[in-house]
Order: sequence, then C-alpha cells, then structure tokens
Amino acid sequence: MIRLLLTIVAGVILGGIVHLVSVLALPRIATQDAYSRLTPMTQLNAVTALPQADPSNSPMPFMDPAFAMAICRYDLSGGPIKLAVPVSQAYTSVSFYTRNEIAYYAINDRSAGKKVIELDLMTEAQHNDLPEDEEVTAADRLIIDSPSATGLIVLKALAAEPGLMPQAQASLSAASCKVQTEPAPAKQAKR
Repeated sequence: MIRLLLTIVAGVILGGIVHLVSVLALPRIATQDAYSRLTPMTQLNAVTALPQADPSNSPMPFMDPAFAMAICRYDLSGGPIKLAVPVSQAYTSVSFYTRNEIAYYAINDRSAGKKVIELDLMTEAQHNDLPEDEEVTAADRLIIDSPSATGLIVLKALAAEPGLMPQAQASLSAASCKVQTEPAPAKQAKR
C-alpha cells in the first residue's frame, strides 16, 4: 500500500514539474507569437490600424469587436520614440509589450488627463544619456523605459456603439509613433 502511495505521489510531482516547465518554456519556443504574426502587416516605428475583428478573420485571438485597434511595432536601436495618441470620445488605452509579449506599461485617457496621450519611449541607456533639464518636470514629459529594444505598442479606442466605430478608428489613425529626430535640449548652465 505504501509503495502504491509513493508511486502516485512521485507521479504527481513529476507531472507538476513537466507541466510547469512546459508552461514556462512555451512562450519562448512558440513561432506564431504576436510579434511574428504582426510583422508582415505592420510597419516599423509607425502606427498601423488593424482590421476590425470578426469571427472568421482576426489577426490576433480574442480581439474585442467594440474596440478599434492599431499597432506600433517599434525598434529603439535608431533612437527614442515619440508617441502621440489623440483620445477618442469614449475610452482610449495604450499598452506596451516587449518582443516576448511581456507587458511592462499601460496608460489610458483617464490617467493621462489630456486630450492627447504623449510620451517618449526609450531604453534605460537612452534615458540615462538625456541631459538633465531643470525646466522640464515629470508632469511636462512622460518618459517610459523599455526593457527591450524591440516590442509592440497596442492602441485601443472604444466605440461605445457600432455607429461610433468610424470615430474611434479616426482617432487612432491620427496617432503617431516615430523616432525622435530633433536633438535633445542642451543642458543649461546654472546661474
């Protein structure tokens, strides 16, 4: 009886270990992750609107048909990115993901408190290279540090009813996601 009980316990422990290892390894070995699926239909460092979700043809699983969606596939090796997203009438959100689909930041129109969600996305090294400007405060400039050089920014705008979908899509089409070309402001001398 004890031998049977030990065999069952050993089987449960071995099954738990195999399950845990496979669940943790699957995102790393999957070939059809979100980044790979969106690469052929999106431009690098630009906002690309996704087609409206329908049951027969959806670029990503579990897309909500009440939301207009757009993607910015970014690469920070060319420099920091300036993101500007006008808010829609109902609700707008912006979510940031690494290349391996790890969410690291999200903001919506209510927490931004403005008519346009504006922020700078950069690596930690690029952030450290910025000159310290005493005139610019955290309230003036939102800077997000990306843990990786590549990833996805998902923009969503809610259409509270089907007739408002064109307005939600228009607010996302006015969004911009581009590499900053202007030089960083010069460090001012203390007086």
